[in-house]
Amino acid sequence: MTAFFLRKSCFPAILAAGFLFGQPVSAAERAVVLPPAAVDEPVKALVETAVFAGGCFWGVQGVFQHVKGVESAVSGYAGGTSNTASYETVSTGTTGHAESVEVTFDPSEVSYGTLLQIFFSVVHNPTELNSQGPDVGTQYRSALFVASPEQRHVAESYIEQLRKAGVFADPIVTQVAPLKGFYPAEPYHQDFLTLHPTYPYIVVNDLPKIENLKLVFPQKFRSEPALVLKTKH
Repeated sequence: MTAFFLRKSCFPAILAAGFLFGQPVSAAERAVVLPPAAVDEPVKALVETAVFAGGCFWGVQGVFQHVKGVESAVSGYAGGTSNTASYETVSTGTTGHAESVEVTFDPSEVSYGTLLQIFFSVVHNPTELNSQGPDVGTQYRSALFVASPEQRHVAESYIEQLRKAGVFADPIVTQVAPLKGFYPAEPYHQDFLTLHPTYPYIVVNDLPKIENLKLVFPQKFRSEPALVLKTKH
């Protein structure tokens, strides 16, 4: 039995039913309809990379892989050092790493501001401190690892915009930190949602996020994910 089956066990859960403009939203957590970023980056390059942390990287990766304009979404670790960037070590919660996803995207098709909107709306709950759903520990914290001053400005501006709008009942706890390094996770973590759609953890916690992406961001949703592993499923 591989390591991930020991930790990502199926937790008993009741899916909360939310509604968007009269339409049911079925999810472990409700999607939150958010305004677009008032401050965004100008398009300067053909390709850009951003790193997001919002709980277990299986679901974070899975959502971003279904966003139009995303060329790659890789599960991995950020916030710690290279010598502790392994699944078993990060799972102790003592390394400074967060389970993260490195998103490579075409900013002319989807902006960093739009990715932030999806991140805060669909990917995770930014008001949960050092946890996300059934997973608890600093490795599951909400964080944005910014690769440039422009990304930091857009990220901090959007968080402040959401705080002023009062869209969340509880305070946003998302950290904005400099990206010092990103370390890809082990191969068995890549494309996990696509490869294991019937795995109980995925069914309860992550597949509803894909449905919410399709519902809340229909113009940004694509049915075929941008997979890391070049295999046929």
